[in-house]
Amino acid sequence: MPAPQSDLAQQTLKDPYIFDFLTLSKKHSERELEQGLIEHITHFLLELGAGFAYMGKQYPVRVGEREFFIDLLFYHTQLHCHVVIELKIGDFEPEHAGKLNFYIKAIDEQLRKEADHPTIGILLCKNKDKLVAEYALSDIQKPIGVSEYQLTQSLPKNLQSKLPSIEDIENELGGEL
Repeated sequence: MPAPQSDLAQQTLKDPYIFDFLTLSKKHSERELEQGLIEHITHFLLELGAGFAYMGKQYPVRVGEREFFIDLLFYHTQLHCHVVIELKIGDFEPEHAGKLNFYIKAIDEQLRKEADHPTIGILLCKNKDKLVAEYALSDIQKPIGVSEYQLTQSLPKNLQSKLPSIEDIENELGGEL
């Protein structure tokens, strides 16, 4: 990316993203994470930062005879580019970079207008080894960022032990039904 856009993109991306507005279990699925972010789209956009315009979830792109689905697609109004977000509930793996690179190419070919800058990809994963991410992205020419996301529990730890767990409540109610 040219220097002015590269600088703005660096300032725009965060690591980690804090999704404390979500109340997901520790063993949540990618679909639950995606659905939670969409249900709380206002909070999610505020966490992403200024300039993000939501375009869709499970955004379909057709390449050859196959259809693929991008987890989340945005347009950044200040950077004048599309932003593809790929969600992963586990650790960063090198193959995630290849998939995101593929999605970026598809959006650049199919949606990018002449006045738009190249599409940016953000991979949000639970954990990442910075060196593994650096190796995986080292020869990819497209602008891709790998960021972690964090979920916080709704209750402070000191209160969690004083209240029954969801399992306790379900067991209690299950016995009365």
